[in-house]
Amino acid sequence: MAKVVLENVCKNFGKVEAVSCFYLDIEDREFCILLGPSGCGKSTTLHMIAGLEEMNEGNIYIGDKCVNDMAPRDRDIAMVFQEYALYPHMTVRQNMAFGLKLRKFPKSEIAARVQEAAGILGMRDLLDRKPRQLSGGQRQRVALGRAIVRKPAVFLFDEPLSNLDAKLRAQMRTEILKLHDKLKTTMIYVTHDQVEAMTMGTKIVVMKDGEMLQVGPPLEIYNYPVNKFVAGFIGSPAMNFINVSLAEKESILFAIADSIELPIPPEKKDYLQHLVNSKVILGIRPEHLEEKSFADKSAYKECFSATVDVIETLGAEVQLNVTAGGHSLVARVDARTQAIRHEDVELAINMDKIHFFEKDPPNIRIAIEKR
Repeated sequence: MAKVVLENVCKNFGKVEAVSCFYLDIEDREFCILLGPSGCGKSTTLHMIAGLEEMNEGNIYIGDKCVNDMAPRDRDIAMVFQEYALYPHMTVRQNMAFGLKLRKFPKSEIAARVQEAAGILGMRDLLDRKPRQLSGGQRQRVALGRAIVRKPAVFLFDEPLSNLDAKLRAQMRTEILKLHDKLKTTMIYVTHDQVEAMTMGTKIVVMKDGEMLQVGPPLEIYNYPVNKFVAGFIGSPAMNFINVSLAEKESILFAIADSIELPIPPEKKDYLQHLVNSKVILGIRPEHLEEKSFADKSAYKECFSATVDVIETLGAEVQLNVTAGGHSLVARVDARTQAIRHEDVELAINMDKIHFFEKDPPNIRIAIEKR
């Protein structure tokens, strides 16, 4: 168990700045997610923590030790990669024990650790099988077991579920969360999948172009994204964005975009008063749009008309891809919807859940509420 601190850590590949100098504090026993699109620097950051990649500047601390000059094997970490990297000629037992054998652990301790890890992962009946006799999920469990037997201070995961199908990914997310709960160890997990980030992490670090854009608990980032990029990256389907003008009519502030005209709740008006007659970006998540017929009228007070382009039936809900005021939007609506393609539908919007962002990059979120 250990705290991990990155202090002004930078990494360049020639003239390309892969990771900008930043500070990150990961508390003991935290499950920290490094989240971002491909090329944002998240795996490079993880590899620097592991000692697999050299830094250009900065310091990395694991526990109370600066590990800058330590070899990966001396950093008290265990890493699980995207590829299982199992030895095909070895059994599960031998694969899990191999690292301990290299470190000259006594045979009795190796056997005890393998049994313990296999018990945690529910794999005791698989110990004598070889990788070719295992499913993808079972192979990933072996990779996890190989890390668990090390009993490290910190677990590092580099997109470990990317090669699994959707059902197995969901299962393995649960397995890893149970593992974190049992081991009570610091875990750092790299992914580009925001669903994994939201469901697994106690802390999310959103990255883009080598920079940390926002750090915080999942719901804080979901509810209060710092800018348009974070708002669009967190949440599935992604947040809808509409270019609007703010105009005041008879003491009421409106967000106006072509045929859409939405009155801003009075309690939010003061936060936007200085932007009257300015252009901004309105953000609304698909889950905060509902078909008028099924909307809770106490929360969904304003409506606008939209044309249905695509209907995606998901069972418990329906996703409508619509066009309104020249904007393409997605709405998650009640499964009872009677919407028909190419016909109009009345959508209600929860104005308490709207977001506003500055028009110009980096599209900073405009605070419209007390926190």
